[in-house]
This record gives sequence, C-alpha cells and structure tokens, in this order.
Amino acid sequence: MFGRSLRDPRLRACLAAAVLTIPLVAAAPATANPLAPVSDSLARLLTAVGQHTVLVHGTSATAADAAARAAGMTPVTTFRKIGVVVAKGSVTQVQAVRAKSGVTYVEANDPIRLFANSSGTVATTSLQAQKTLTGANGRKLDGSGVSVAIIDSGIDPTHPAFKGDDGKTRVVRSLKGVCLDESSVGTGCIVDTTDAIDTDLLAVGGHGTHVSGIAAGKAYTLSGGKVVGGSAPGAKIVSISVGAVIVIVGADAALNWVLENHKAPCGAGVPASTCPPIKAINNSYGPSGGGKFDANSATVKLQRQLAAEGVMTVWANGNDGGNGSENLSNPPGQDPTPGVVSVASYNDQGTGTRSGTVSDYSSRGAQADPSTWPDISAPGENIISACRLYLPICATGLTPVNGPGLLDLGTYNVISGTSMAAPQITGIIAQLFQAKPTATPAEIEDVLKRTAFKYTDGSGYQTVNGYSTSFDKGTGLVDVVAAATALGAH
Repeated sequence: MFGRSLRDPRLRACLAAAVLTIPLVAAAPATANPLAPVSDSLARLLTAVGQHTVLVHGTSATAADAAARAAGMTPVTTFRKIGVVVAKGSVTQVQAVRAKSGVTYVEANDPIRLFANSSGTVATTSLQAQKTLTGANGRKLDGSGVSVAIIDSGIDPTHPAFKGDDGKTRVVRSLKGVCLDESSVGTGCIVDTTDAIDTDLLAVGGHGTHVSGIAAGKAYTLSGGKVVGGSAPGAKIVSISVGAVIVIVGADAALNWVLENHKAPCGAGVPASTCPPIKAINNSYGPSGGGKFDANSATVKLQRQLAAEGVMTVWANGNDGGNGSENLSNPPGQDPTPGVVSVASYNDQGTGTRSGTVSDYSSRGAQADPSTWPDISAPGENIISACRLYLPICATGLTPVNGPGLLDLGTYNVISGTSMAAPQITGIIAQLFQAKPTATPAEIEDVLKRTAFKYTDGSGYQTVNGYSTSFDKGTGLVDVVAAATALGAH
C-alpha cells in the first residue's frame, strides 16, 4: 500500500484518517426520492459507524455538492468534469445523501496498494526504435515532445536518470496528493511540490522513482558496462505523489488533476516546447485480489473523459497470479474504452529474449470472460531502474548497482512486478505519439495490439473483438518498432 514516513505529525494524522475513512452506509429511511445505488464494496460495509469519506456522484458537480451539503456532509474536493464530490460525514449523513435529488451513485473510498515485489527496452524493441526511427518532429524516437504522468509514491527529480541533454531535470512538475488533510479543501487535493528535493522520501520510498525510470529514464552505462534506460528518455515527466493516501480518493484526485491540466501541465504561460502536453498516465496500483469492473466508479469516469480528450491511461494488471479459474485483474484496467490499457508482466529471462514466459505473479483474467483479460504484455520481472538505497523499496531490491558518477552509489536496483511492466507501455505510448502526434488513444491502443509479438508461453491465443489474445498475457509482447512503423515512423 501507499504510505508516508510517520515522523511527520501532520502525515501521521493524514494516514490515520486514511485508515479510518472507509465509507459505509446503513439502510436509508423511506423517502420520496429513490435511494441512489452504492458500490459493491460500500454495500458490504453497511453496519459500521463513525465518520466516513465517500464519493458522491451527481447529475452535475453542482448537484452533487448541493446534495452533500444538504445532507450535512463536509465536501473535501470536486471532480468537476465527471460530476463527483468527495465528502465526509456520519453514517446517517451518508444515508441521507443517497436520497437527495441529483445523486446518482455513492462510492466507497477503497484501499489500494502498489503492484511491486521486493531492462525491458530490448525485448520490447523500444531501444531499437530509439536508435533507428525518427518521430514526426525529426528527432530520434525517444518520446520527445510528450509528457507522461506518473501517479505513484513520488520521485527523486535529482536522480541522474532524469537529466535532460541540457543537464536539467526532465521532471517538469512534481505534485503531492493531500486529499485526507482538512486543509486541502478547495485545493483539489493536489499541492505543488515542484521545488522539493525529493517527494519520494515520505512515501513508499523508491517505487515512484523506479517506475518513472522505466517509463522515461535516460540511457546510462552502469558499472560493469550494462546499459539501462527507459522507453522514452526524451519525454518530460509529471510526478503526482499519492504516497500517504492508501485509498482511491487520492489516486482519483491525481487523475482528475491530469484531466484538468493535461494540455498545459506547467501552466498556460509555459510553452509546450518546455512542458509538453500529457499523453499517457501510468497507474501501478490497485486493490488486492483484483475484482469486478465498475463502470460507475469515479476512476472509470475520469479515464473515459481523459480518453475523449486524447490522454491514455495505463494500468498494471496486478500481482495476484491465478490460473484462469477466476478474475484477478485490476478492475479499472478491464475498461473496454479504447485508450485504457492493462499490462501483464513478461519475463525476458534477463537477456532481452522475445520468447520468454508470463510471470507467475502476473494477474490472470477469468478464462471464461474475455472482458477481464489484460490487453498486452511488457517486461516486469527483474527490471533494473532508478533507485536510491536509502528508500525503502530500493533497499529491498535484489541487485543494487552504481550509476555513472563517482557519487552515484546504489542509484539503480532490480525490482519485479506488474508495477514495472506498466511503465514500459507508458513510455512506449510517448514514443508512438511522437511518431504520430495526431493519433487518437484508440488508434494507439489498436496498433499496440495488432503488432504485438505472439510469444507462446502460457495460454493459447483466441480471437476476441478482432484481436488474437489470451487470458494471461493479452495480445502478446509489445513490439515498438512494428507499432511505430505502422504509424509512419521511419
């Protein structure tokens, strides 16, 4: 799960609030208005008491806000474009809001966790694409001209992996979610920490830095001669740390921030040449054990609106393994909306092979239900990327490696998980948008699936909705050269 250091009293209070604010409701009294439906997780918790945080969905944001206030609840933040208000209140107040005019759905503030266990650019052909192809901007196919958003535990912007050709950091925005802090009301739950030295220090330290390095880390030759780097070393990075929020409201607030700011993530006055539009969002988190897809959730409403506005949402499919007898896939990744992509973990055996295996831990969908299957595979096992040994996740890595400088001791490490597979795809999407800036999210997802390499380990492929796919690995291993070439890169 996400977490922060407990040495900060404010963060201790925030974490305590996170643990205690799982929203619950009991049966509402008779009313002239029908009761709004609730999420499955909320329905399972109908008998608890105390103060709770819920997501109130309305016919509009104004209607949801008015309903929450009329029920005596305290609004925390608003997701304006999808008509959702996050609010706190008692069981009685949560009961009451369901009966208010304009309320369409009430959702639980569910717990989430990171999909990592304590380099794939070769197997994906991303490195080959960087060396041999150029984008529409005339530059090598490295994701330049695109920003990627990483919703995770934060980032160390001073890490050598994130330096640009000019020596400056490519982390153009660094933000932090504070959705469960009472002082956050009116701020959208997201505060600017761009000037902070390291937003990953107070979180599940290292996870966000490692993930960001996989998506957009600069190529470096490590001690021993090994070359590592991300899929899009030319892309700019927007980091949104939700490290202290172990519930979905914090992650949704981050998605909502991207929805409202993706066209100009550094502000209207900053040129796109300095801070390009965000075209892909990485999400390496989700509930434990997968679960049923909820089309009414705020997460799904946000990612569908993002797709409509040209931004893709990438999900790690989960680390719960399985054999196809049940659905263990990350729920929001099951969204059939073009532009929402779920990623299974592939094991390239540490050699860049394209005939490896599906990772044992990679979550499988239900074999009998293709709607639960992942979309595509990318390397997620034993991935070396940016880290700092003093950060908790990095300290548990398998093989700390020194970076290129004399002082860069232990700045890279090996970690596994679908958390590591998803950012491979996020960076690759930046490469593909560089290849064809006018492409739609639907077009990018289609070309990823059509050109995927059909590695044979695991379940056989079946034709579903025009794609050859499987319940364990989706359409196969991503192939950047094939996808970029199909989009016109040369």
